[in-house]
Amino acid sequence: MTDTHPPEQNPEARWFGFREVAPAERSAKVQGVFANVARRYDIMNDLMSGGVHRVWKQVFVRAVRPRPGERVLDVAGGTGDIARRLHAATGGQAQVVVCDISEPMVGVGRDRAIDRGISPSLAEGGIAHLVGNAESIPLPDRSVDAYTIAFGLRNVTHIDRALAEARRVLRPGGRFFCLEFCPVDAPGLRRLYDLYSFQVIPRLGQLVARDRDSYQYLVESIRRFPEPPALAERMVAAGLSRPRWRSLSAGIVSLHSGWRT
Repeated sequence: MTDTHPPEQNPEARWFGFREVAPAERSAKVQGVFANVARRYDIMNDLMSGGVHRVWKQVFVRAVRPRPGERVLDVAGGTGDIARRLHAATGGQAQVVVCDISEPMVGVGRDRAIDRGISPSLAEGGIAHLVGNAESIPLPDRSVDAYTIAFGLRNVTHIDRALAEARRVLRPGGRFFCLEFCPVDAPGLRRLYDLYSFQVIPRLGQLVARDRDSYQYLVESIRRFPEPPALAERMVAAGLSRPRWRSLSAGIVSLHSGWRT
């Protein structure tokens, strides 16, 4: 199928970390990364962030404010960490759906939910898990009240397509939320952040997940992700209005939000 999107609309589509690749190759490589790290993914998140990722996720879920009876879609939800927090925030009264392109990650998330006594059925008040691409979500138009994506948008090959899909599945008045790492601007902090990112994280990946290359990619992918003002412009272009962002931890992470009108 012919790619109808001009390259400049999705400049990150040709980058796998710092390596230039064809967009189709990038998608396959990203799937390989998460298939490799699925079982150790949550442990690595704790080690890499010193547990601070839990605070970021708490702030994220408070911003979403899921309500009883709502349907919330968590895209690139992987092991279900965010989905379980969203589910718990309403006492299991919201319908939470996880969608992730990596079948191994989805399997880990489903198993962990079941281990915690959470049904895989929405009809039983549980969390549903789908294997699907953020660029082509297997849900009908205007079918969810809130769309969340945490630390996943930078792994999408065509970000603009994913943003357009977010608008498509959101009901009018629905809310969009994205939590993502950012390139750090402050010179002193940037030097420390780069040193830790490039010297420590890949080594942790090798020791804990037995996979240095996947964590090297994850570190590099942050540097290819658009800065908050640029992402806000792309949200508006996709039809998500009133974009806002909030920096966390001195700009290491940003929380983005918008509305589907």
